[in-house]
Amino acid sequence: MPDRPGAPTRAWQRMLSGRRLDLLDPSPLDVEISDIAHGLARVARWNGQTRGDHAFSVAQHSLLVEAIFALQNPAATAQARLTALLHDGAEYVIGDMISPFKAAVGGGYKAVEERLQNAIHVRFSLPVRADRLKATIKKADLVAAYFEATELAGFSIEEAKKFFGQPRGLDAATLDLEPKPAGDVQRAFLERFEALHAMTDGAR
Repeated sequence: MPDRPGAPTRAWQRMLSGRRLDLLDPSPLDVEISDIAHGLARVARWNGQTRGDHAFSVAQHSLLVEAIFALQNPAATAQARLTALLHDGAEYVIGDMISPFKAAVGGGYKAVEERLQNAIHVRFSLPVRADRLKATIKKADLVAAYFEATELAGFSIEEAKKFFGQPRGLDAATLDLEPKPAGDVQRAFLERFEALHAMTDGAR
């Protein structure tokens, strides 16, 4: 809903937890996992252009990426796996913008996304600057994108190979690619977060 004409520009969003999150200068203290899970479970991947009765949400994508990351990196710590689960965490606020549109919008979007993502990492004691881990998670992200593209979003194999690369050692039949209701995915995301977060706490 647009702000009232003449009113001060609003740069925050009210969350269902009651938090008021400043989008331009987000505080880790205003980041709540309940808000993240609720939002990501209701944000559609691929602009909703996927097969099935339900959208394939960013929360379900995040669960998929974490599972692929764990398969590719069996010695990964709980902290690394939690980082993979939250790799698209900022999208609970700004939504999932498809790559072609991100490129058209340019740096402003990326700056807001990075600040939000950094606040999430600080909130849950995850590394803010970890380029090697980020690159490893990106590999799992591209594998997930390939299978989502070919199984759900109507891409041909050749198109998907061109944009996301050819996955090796994984098969779509072994992955959970069935779009699910938002409430089910929200609960699954929260359960996975709690399990990993508990292991992370135990390691400290």
